[in-house]
Amino acid sequence: MKPLIQVKNLKKYFDIKGKGELHAVDDVSFDIYPGETLGLVGESGCGKSTVGNVIMRLHNPTGGELIYGEKDVFKVSTKQEQLEMCQKIQIIFQDPYSSLNPRKTIRSILKEAYKIHRIGTEQEMNEKIEGLCDDCGISRDLLNKYPHELDGGKRQIVGIARALSLSPEFIVCDEPVSSLDVSIQATIINLLMDLQKKRGLSYLFISHDLSVVRHISNRIAVMYLGQIIETAETDDIFTNAVHPYTIALLSAIPKVEIGKKVSRIVLKGDVPSPLNPPEGCRFAPRCWMAQEVCKKDTPALRETGQKGHRVACHFWEESREAAEKTDCNSVGECTVN
Repeated sequence: MKPLIQVKNLKKYFDIKGKGELHAVDDVSFDIYPGETLGLVGESGCGKSTVGNVIMRLHNPTGGELIYGEKDVFKVSTKQEQLEMCQKIQIIFQDPYSSLNPRKTIRSILKEAYKIHRIGTEQEMNEKIEGLCDDCGISRDLLNKYPHELDGGKRQIVGIARALSLSPEFIVCDEPVSSLDVSIQATIINLLMDLQKKRGLSYLFISHDLSVVRHISNRIAVMYLGQIIETAETDDIFTNAVHPYTIALLSAIPKVEIGKKVSRIVLKGDVPSPLNPPEGCRFAPRCWMAQEVCKKDTPALRETGQKGHRVACHFWEESREAAEKTDCNSVGECTVN
């Protein structure tokens, strides 16, 4: 099957006056297939939201390609081509309040895309809006209300409906549930999954919550300091992670196992500055397996032998065994639930 979206060697650097270039995204590549969800995870500041913003052209790329169909989206220049791409690629923002115009009613917010793209008469636009409400579970009584009159969950559902208004094929979900209560998170995730089945959507689901990503994603890509360091099928990541950072990340997931000691790898040291990223493996300064080669040579993202499982680590074959044998205190600490 041919990928719907191909991101190739994506880079985004920000010029910081008097300090140099901040390497927010540095040589990131991945594919997303029709009807698939790719979960993009990592700690705050790793560059995952910047990836989504560059895909949406909210930031211009420093380098790389974004192939959609036969076109490189980054090279699309005419207004008509840009409008066509907007119909195919949309985004759901993290904050369901600041992303909605507080001066407009819900009906006006959902109608805006149809007006920009000159789709339908006034009556036809209203019919489409009511159809969106039915698909997303929005009461039509809310259409004449303003965003501040809705709770966070309903505001985010409005954001989802707005993203669907032009019938896109691909949606960037930029931490769409991170600001919501757990019970509302479940509602939003289930809605996204139902819409995906009904409309054949593909998602890039950006999040720092591994439990949420596990529930919705077909594949997962793990980012660290602007680079993807491991990618695999969801179940494979959770049962057979091989990059030391991914192993540490998974160990932080809360577990309820009464009477059992639970080891948690708490990494020592600070994340290196993206203004001056270290040579070699960027995780090396915090890695309990790092050797001299790690500090000099950047590991390539390569196959592990497991279908679709790729990792950027010089010593990935020994990483899991080393993590199990290592005294927790040498890399952090152990906690007991």
